This record gives sequence, structure tokens and C-alpha cells, in this order.
Amino acid sequence: MDTQNCFHCGLDIVKQEEIVFDAKKFCCNGCKTVYEIFSLNDLVCYYDFEKSPGATPQEIKGKYDFLDNETIVSKLLEFQEDTTAIVSLSIPHIHCSSCIWILENLQRLQNGISTSQVNFPEKKVRITYNSETVSLKEIVYLLSSIGYEPYISLENYETGKTNIDRSLTYKLGVAFFCFGNIMLLSFPEYFEVKEFWLDNYKPFFRWLIFALALPSFIYSGSGYYVSAYKSMKSGMLNIDIPIALGIIIMFIRSTVDIVFDYGSGFFDSLTGLIFFMLLGKMFQIKTYSFLSFERDFKSYFPIAITRINSDTSEESIPVYDVEKGNRLLIRNQELIPVDGILISEKASVDYSFVTGEAIPITKKSGDKIFAGGKLIGKVIEMEVLHSVSQSYLTQLWSNDVFQKKVEQKHKSITDTISRYFTPILLLIAFVSFGYWIFIDTNTAFNVFTAILIVACPCALALTAPFTMGNVLRILGKQKFYLKNALVIEQLAKVDTIVFDKTGTITTNKKSNISYEGKTLTDENVILVKNLLRASNHPLSRMLYDFLLEGRKAQTADFKEITGQGIQALIDGNEVKVGSAFFVGKKEGNTILQTAVHIQIGEVYYGKYVFNNQYREGLEVLFKSLKENYQIKVLSGDNEGERASLEKLLPEGTELIFDQKPEQKLEFIKKLQEEGKNVMMVGDGLNDAGALAQSNVGISISENVNVFSPACDAILEANEFQKLNYFLKLSKKAITTIKMSFVLSLLYNVVGLSFAITGNLKPLVAAIIMPLSTITIVSFVTVMSNYYARKNKNCN
Repeated sequence: MDTQNCFHCGLDIVKQEEIVFDAKKFCCNGCKTVYEIFSLNDLVCYYDFEKSPGATPQEIKGKYDFLDNETIVSKLLEFQEDTTAIVSLSIPHIHCSSCIWILENLQRLQNGISTSQVNFPEKKVRITYNSETVSLKEIVYLLSSIGYEPYISLENYETGKTNIDRSLTYKLGVAFFCFGNIMLLSFPEYFEVKEFWLDNYKPFFRWLIFALALPSFIYSGSGYYVSAYKSMKSGMLNIDIPIALGIIIMFIRSTVDIVFDYGSGFFDSLTGLIFFMLLGKMFQIKTYSFLSFERDFKSYFPIAITRINSDTSEESIPVYDVEKGNRLLIRNQELIPVDGILISEKASVDYSFVTGEAIPITKKSGDKIFAGGKLIGKVIEMEVLHSVSQSYLTQLWSNDVFQKKVEQKHKSITDTISRYFTPILLLIAFVSFGYWIFIDTNTAFNVFTAILIVACPCALALTAPFTMGNVLRILGKQKFYLKNALVIEQLAKVDTIVFDKTGTITTNKKSNISYEGKTLTDENVILVKNLLRASNHPLSRMLYDFLLEGRKAQTADFKEITGQGIQALIDGNEVKVGSAFFVGKKEGNTILQTAVHIQIGEVYYGKYVFNNQYREGLEVLFKSLKENYQIKVLSGDNEGERASLEKLLPEGTELIFDQKPEQKLEFIKKLQEEGKNVMMVGDGLNDAGALAQSNVGISISENVNVFSPACDAILEANEFQKLNYFLKLSKKAITTIKMSFVLSLLYNVVGLSFAITGNLKPLVAAIIMPLSTITIVSFVTVMSNYYARKNKNCN
């Protein structure tokens, strides 16, 4: 029967059933409809990525009617607030660049969809949409209509079960079975045993070996053929091309040998080659999975949340210890780490970290509030619905909106080498083959195959990610949490370090606080403490902990003016706490102190004076940093502590006082304009702008849930004295990458020199290839661990 291929999905078309539209042939109305949709939306360039890339749309009428049920939809959604909803859908049909392209352009096909992001390894698409404009059911039907029907299972969403791809394990098992049996059957050939029955049955054993080699050649090696084919179709030469070519050449040559009785062929080498390459790939995947697990496990934020116990006492607990049913206290500017129910009367929540929409949403008592929102205004209480999702917080922290555009030098080196590696390798292989074919045919084929196999740049490509991954793991164990591996490169380039003072080089754990002014009654102290309860500023937290416990009072109209102070109506009294300027008090310049002023109603009472305690090891840290970096200290306070800081810090440390948040930002900009690579270390609250502007922004976390997506790293406060150690380790990580680059290139040069001269058999090359990967991974792991221990001892 005469058949042709469908323009959309590539399946065969029965002549009697073909549908012609726009001079193109389709197998069914579904494929024709998809093409029409793309044509109407100017998306026909979809077919430029890969010919016939789509899937045949299935008849799904009525299949997703259950998505009309709001209860079911709410279980599927990751986030739903006001008109914004976010859902992650599993799309089994994702398989190539054209799939990614069309799924990330869904907003052009459907009004109401704002963004769609594809996670290719997990075959998922995350869609943000307006729930008033388009429903989840309509989105699912749209995906199905263009050939990407999602897989939806409530069981999977509720239990977190995932389908594990075991195809590599099966291929490895088949390759091992074939390799082992062929090796056993090949022994008489190896030792040239002369025996009547063996000689008579030699052709039978050779064809048996051929039959055993087929599953390994066709099934186990299929991944290399598919990858090479797609690579050539896209015009990009990847490393699987020479590998696939080498396997096919060996198979053809071996088959010719058996058919014409030239010998037993190289089926033992062929199956061994496939087995050892798959073994190397399995090792690579397992190692990546280990690093990924370590990263995910350690990527939680070193922040604490305030839990209200049954006896109404407040306790700071790690955010990952939050459990369902807990009652939490959320202060102004704090991140809501879990989904929960609002207990307080009302709250204003900023979900810009999740949706990009900066307008706060007002919630009432009993409403559901989602993880990822930031509280704006007075303190609230909430009840936890689900324990904290660390992966969700990591996703939030790594949101593209907050990523700094930096060059990844070592990635670009790897990409450049890989781009030119394959054509150069093919040229060397063919030239060597052409040379040896006139000398010895067997040697020519061995040389050709060995060159294609031994010179794999896998080890080269692994140097940077494995080094960075291991260093991320080491830093995580030391309670220094980086947003991604790029931060390590940026840390290595830093030449200027700018420190905030309050809450960064000073600690809110220890401070000598005294009061000067009119006597505060117990009721006044209660008013002040309830106002401070809602604030996250380091001075607010210090003073809150200093004041005695009292009753909880009703707070309204809470405002926090960055760099100035806080105010609210408490039990009908207007209470202000902040700078002298904020409360309208003029101070002379003779007495310069770090102080918080108190005003209740129209009456100015006095001030709490802070004799700040500096972090342990500060003097030693600054002395060690001064050897390699320019150090500057910015403060929003007055110059009251200049004398004590000058005694404490190394000579030449620049001290700048009376800096507002916007002035700190401009100071960082000025340094960068002078060509400096600036690292800003702040508390993540008043310093958000400066942290975002700096080349590397580090937020110090001290038992408070202040979240700054603008920062590149979070450092637990009790590890502050290790900052120089972390900087040294980042430089050594770059050194390790350069050393491993040299080592992997050396592997290739030595391997090629043996292969070209005919002294390397294909089977040995197949063993060396994964061995080089193991060596590189072991090397970078050992070296990064060595530098971690060495620098720690020297710090």
C-alpha cells in the first residue's frame, strides 16, 4: 500500500486517508489542526527545529472533565492567589528542542498564560496563568491539541511518587550478558586451540557470537545512534557521532569477516566497548545524582521561624522543623515559609517573589496564605497546613528574575573545546585510517575505532561541574549556602569587601543596653515591646529580647520606614521607635551613640543606648582579609563608634557612617565604576539594594526569617569568622578546575598518540574512556577536599 509521512508527526499516511492542507499532507484532522494553530499564530518556525517533531493529538473529548472540580484543581496547583495560578504538568512527549520551544511559547497560543518554563530532564512544564482568563482544563486541552497531552495523576501529586527511567540499567544488563557470553565463546579463537570438534563447529560458534552481539549492538547502543542522528540533523556535531561511527564500523567490519571467513571479527571488542561506555555513563549519572541530592538537602535557608507554643511562649526553630498544625509568628518583611491559614484579623502579603506582581494582597482571618509571600506590615499569626518545602524555597531563591548576569568562564571553555573537538577528532581518525589502510587493514580499522573511542571529552566536560558541585557541598556543610555554582567563580574574583555594621559585624545576641530619659511605666514598656515584636531590624530584635515579657496587645497601622524606624497604633496609642530624626528629636553632635528613641503619643520619653558587641573573631578576620582585599565598613548609624572601630579594625580600613540604604547602593556602584569586584556583606534587610548591586552579595542570617532573593549567598552568623576561609577555598576551586582541565587533555593526548600508532586496541580504549572520567571525578573530589582541610587549618 502506498504510504507517505505526515508533515506534523511523521507517521505513515494511508493514501486513502491522507488530508492535504496548505500543500502539506497530514495523517489526521488532529495533526492538520495543530499545523493550523501554528500558522495562525506565526509559529510555523516550530518545524525548523526538527522535521515531524510533534505527537499525534489524541481524541480526549470528556477525558478531563474532572478539572471542572475546583477541589481537584486546588490539589494540582502549586500556587493560587487572587487571579494568579501556577501549575507544573508532566509532559511525557517532551523529547527535543522543538518541544521545548513550543512549550515555552504557550502564551502566544492562549490568552491568560503569562509564562511557561520547561524542565527538560524531568519532562515537566511549569505554567503561570490568569485563572479568570483561562482555566486549567483549557490549558490541558490546548496542550493535548498540539500533541503534548500531560500525564495527570492525583496519586502522584499526593504521594510524591515519580516514574524512574530504568532504560540505562536494562541496556547495561543486556550489554553485560552479551559481552560475557561472547568472551567465553571466543576463548578457542584467542588461544588458537586445534581440536577436531572445535574446528568443525567454528563457523557455528562465530554465527552464535554474531547473534549474541545483535542485542548489544541494536538495543544497548541505540542511545548513541539516536543522539548522533539528531545531532547531525540539527547541524551540531556532538561527541556521540564518533562513538556511534566507531561502533557501526566495528560491527560492519566484524560481519564482513564472518561472512567471508576472514576471521572471527571484533564482536568481543564491540560488546565490551558498549558495556564499558554504558558503565561510565551509569557512573556519571550516579555521581551527578549524589551531588544533586547533597545540594538539594543542603540548599535550605539557614533561617529560623518563630513558633508559638501552647503556653504562648515564643521559640525560634529551624525552618525545616516546622510541622503541620504548628502556630507561627510572622513579622514585617519575613518570608512565609509554608502554606497555612491566617489566624490574625488581616494581613498584607507581597507575592512578587512568586508571581513578579509587586502589589500586596490583603488576606482575612481564615484565608489560606501560600509559601513564598512576604509579609508587609504588622505581625501576624498563622497555622501551618504543610511542612516546609525546601525545593520550593530553592526554586524561589533561584528565580530568573533575581539572577545576576555573569559570565561563566569555565563553562564557555568547555563548550568551545567540545564544539571543535568532534570535527578535529573525525579528521584525525580518517587521516590515520587512510595512512594505515595501505600498511595493514586490521590495524587500520583498529586505529580508526580506537581514536574515535579513546578521545572522548567527557572527562573534560565534567571538570567544572564536579569541582563546583563538591565545593558547594563542602560550603553547605560549613553553613555557607550559595545560590549556584557561578557564585564560586565570582567569589574568586573579589578584590574589595564592603561590610554593613549593624547586624553584620555586630551581633544581636550580645549587647549592653541602657535607657536614658523619662521613666517608662510597665504599660509603656508593653506598648514598645509589642511594636518591636513586628520588626526584623537587628536593633529591634535586640531591644525586644532585652525588654521583659508582658501581655500581647492589638497592633494596627504598622509601618516600617527603612533606615528610620517603626510606628503603629497599639491599644489606641501611637507608638514610634527609631532614630532621633524619626521621632522629631534634635540631638547635639557632642554625644554620638547607637540609640533607639521612644515616642508614645505626642510625648518623647527617651532612648535606649546600645553598646554593641562585635562578632567573635572579627579582629582576626579583618586582619587576615586586609592582606588580600580592600575593606570598607558602611553604617546607617552615626559616628559614635568610630573610635572603638578604629582600635579594633586594621589600619586603613575605610569607615563610612550615616548611610541610608540608597547611599549604600550608590557607594557600591561607584566602586564598580572604578573597576572593583565588590563583595557586599549585609543583614539582608536594609542592605537589599546594595546586595543586589554588588558582584557578590552575602546575607548574614542570625535566627531571623529575613529572606533576600537579591543575595547570592547566605552565611549563618556563627560562621562569620570563616569568611576568609570561604574566599580562599573559592580561589582553590578555580585552580582545581584548571588542573583537571590539563589532566583530562593529557589523557586525550596520550590516548591519541597510542591509538594513532596502532598500539591501542578498541577494547582497551573502551576501558580507558570511563576510567578517565572516574579519574577526573576522583581527582577534583580529592583536591577540593584537600584544599578545604588545608585552608581551614591555615585560616
